[in-house]
Amino acid sequence: MYPSREEVATNEKTSKKSIVLEYAKSLLIALVLALFVRTFFVQAYKIPSGSMLETLKIGDHILVEKFLFGTHIPFTDIVVLPFRQPKRGDVVVFRYPSDPSLDFIKRIIAVPGDTVQGVNKDIYVNGKKLKEPYIQHIDNFVLPAYISPRDNFGPLRVPKDSYFAMGDNRDNSKDSRFWGFVPRRNIKGKAMVIYFSWDSTAHSVRLSRIGDIVH
Repeated sequence: MYPSREEVATNEKTSKKSIVLEYAKSLLIALVLALFVRTFFVQAYKIPSGSMLETLKIGDHILVEKFLFGTHIPFTDIVVLPFRQPKRGDVVVFRYPSDPSLDFIKRIIAVPGDTVQGVNKDIYVNGKKLKEPYIQHIDNFVLPAYISPRDNFGPLRVPKDSYFAMGDNRDNSKDSRFWGFVPRRNIKGKAMVIYFSWDSTAHSVRLSRIGDIVH
């Protein structure tokens, strides 16, 4: 016995609804997984400025690992299960202390308890000059401390649960020299790898940078 037209029409509608429902469920699961990964494990960022040149160029797209320094409980400042604490030399993404809605990326120069000082563009931590092969200077003029903290500042002692962070492009970076320390709770993760890089001037992909480890 063959089904009636009404039954066929009903079955077709039911089938279409089932397909739509399955797609919706799959999309929801994908969104939840993406949100979970972004919240607890890895997040992608694009570099918009030149404050970290030449380590990171404008147009670099990077992945930041968020689990290394511990997991932030959503909507709180609580950090749990850290593998280790941020250390000197780490390139990190953090919430800008003066405006937590903005994310900044800088290099950690001094950790809690350290004394940091800038002397004629050189950086000293606990009285020892840092070896910094990653930095660049684009201005040979040395500014005195009474004009700007760019080239001369401190000594400053880093408070508990805080960090002193600076850009690698030292003459063109607004960082802890200007706006102070980065609270531990603001640090979101460590820059890991460049997964894409776009040169807007040349309108081309920087293929040689893809896959570079950030260090």
